[in-house]
Amino acid sequence: MLSKVENELVTRCGAGTPMGELFRRYWLPAMLAEELPSPDCPPVRVTLLGEPLVAFRDSDGRVALLGSHCPHRGASLFFGRNEEQGLRCVYHGWKFDVDGRCVDMPNEPPESTFRDRVQHTAYPCVERAGIIWTYMGPRDQMAELPQMEWMLVPDSHVYVHKRHQASNYLQNVEGEVDSSHVSFLHRSMKADPGATVSGQRLLNQSRHHAPVFEVQETDYGLVIGARRDWDPEQYYWRVTQFLMPSYTMIPSEPGSPISFTAAAPIDDEHTWGYTVTWRPDRPLTTEDVARIESWTGIYAEVDPKTYMPVATKENDYLIDRAKQRTDSFTGIRGIREQDLAVQEDQYGPITDRTREHLGASDTAVIAMRRVLLRSIADLQRGTPPFSALHGDVYRVRSAAFLAERALPLEHLSIPTAGA
Repeated sequence: MLSKVENELVTRCGAGTPMGELFRRYWLPAMLAEELPSPDCPPVRVTLLGEPLVAFRDSDGRVALLGSHCPHRGASLFFGRNEEQGLRCVYHGWKFDVDGRCVDMPNEPPESTFRDRVQHTAYPCVERAGIIWTYMGPRDQMAELPQMEWMLVPDSHVYVHKRHQASNYLQNVEGEVDSSHVSFLHRSMKADPGATVSGQRLLNQSRHHAPVFEVQETDYGLVIGARRDWDPEQYYWRVTQFLMPSYTMIPSEPGSPISFTAAAPIDDEHTWGYTVTWRPDRPLTTEDVARIESWTGIYAEVDPKTYMPVATKENDYLIDRAKQRTDSFTGIRGIREQDLAVQEDQYGPITDRTREHLGASDTAVIAMRRVLLRSIADLQRGTPPFSALHGDVYRVRSAAFLAERALPLEHLSIPTAGA
């Protein structure tokens, strides 16, 4: 349970808030590259950490993320003309390049140097594996881009997905580090133990639904081990990474694709959720893609234009009560939809954590909250987060496997990225 003050600290992420300032020390996913499909294409509205922005791709294909309103008299740059290396406001013609410099001011006298003194809000952007990342913090303390494995493999090896979630970002992250809920919320009722996707065949065969947690702090955040009884000699382990500030690695069994998730706050009550699935050594197959998009898959069915889920609170997440009796524990389509159903209304869009009753199964959730609260306090004292300045610490993998009972978490052989 958190106090009211602590809950406010970790959930409020707008400009000037402690958590918002912590987020701004990291590179954050801003949008999918496909949302800006070509040079000089129409600009796109983006809101991140409560800040309204507009994104565009200039004539050379470079991506820009600018403040949404022209600094002249506040007209929306979403209606601007994307042309000849810049975005031109349609109100008076002021034009801005990808760095926010005013490069043309046609309504001022030709001899005026006023444009040289106008600098618009602009955040640097980089494009990796289908996602556009941005850094919104102090330029003199710019973070390193996280060196995650899926950002370094060929595009054919990677599948990227985006969805909207109508809740605070932390509800999503807490679900990702909670390895006990998968035995219930995502349980398949079918007899075939290999019928599900996402590499959970061993989990489906396990008869034990109360894992024992071991958690260790790392340079990137946390490594979380959840072990279940398997037989007299072995435990079944699911190892999850929590990566600062709001990223996770989903446990993957040997031979299965690996998955990463990110929760990027739109504002305090809405989140963009990103899920990336990849194979480090070969392209994803047609069968891989069919499984992750299936009724039991890990990707929510969304409107391809808006990334809004088809299953929502308003339509009860399309729950199928007949399937709930025979096929799935919830009767809701897939893993992401199931997550949305339980996360979008936990005492409302921002969970009131003063009302919780936490148990042993919440060990990882408690540890993750402590990391965030301590990171906030450290930054307020002037110490930036280590992980933001060392992108190489993100070269990790999740795992799910059987291991001898005598081995504690720190002695397990957990694969690393590139291994």
